[in-house]
Amino acid sequence: MAQTTVPSPRVLSVSQSGGHRFSKQPVERIELERGRGVRGDAHAGERVQHLSRVRADPTQRNLRQVHLIHGELLEQLSARGFCVNPGDLGENITTWGIDLLVLPKGTLLEIGAGAVLEVTGLRNPCRQIEAFEEGLLAAVLDRTSDGAVIRKAGIMSVVVAGGTVAIGDSIRARLPVEPHLPLEPV
Repeated sequence: MAQTTVPSPRVLSVSQSGGHRFSKQPVERIELERGRGVRGDAHAGERVQHLSRVRADPTQRNLRQVHLIHGELLEQLSARGFCVNPGDLGENITTWGIDLLVLPKGTLLEIGAGAVLEVTGLRNPCRQIEAFEEGLLAAVLDRTSDGAVIRKAGIMSVVVAGGTVAIGDSIRARLPVEPHLPLEPV
């Protein structure tokens, strides 16, 4: 019987946008700045940068500096007939081989040679996803048997150690001490 090798978790794509647009442009590499996010990205900053959150309270700490989506979601969406590529849903980092949605709050993601992200919570899908492609909002939401909402549109994080992140970089997850807190929308 042939042995199959499971690839280690890695970066599939990186994206950024200097403007407040829904989608971000894929690039070869991004530079993460400690406490701020992706250098040159509209969502970088110590305080909230997402326009709806700025309107509500511009003094809030930015818990959404870097957005990650698992590439497996894009593959599932493609199988359902959607045309979604890395960066299209606004993520900065598209991953492969790591189940981002099951990570507890406070997990540290070591990426490449030195960048470290701290997972802060789930991305709460909004109506902009539906505007991108009809039916997509429903496709990134699900429900448990007891009716609880499952959000599949990725996770949010803050930068605790800066560095360059590029396509193909390895990803290592370090879980926080127990008890583990489940991810909630941020």
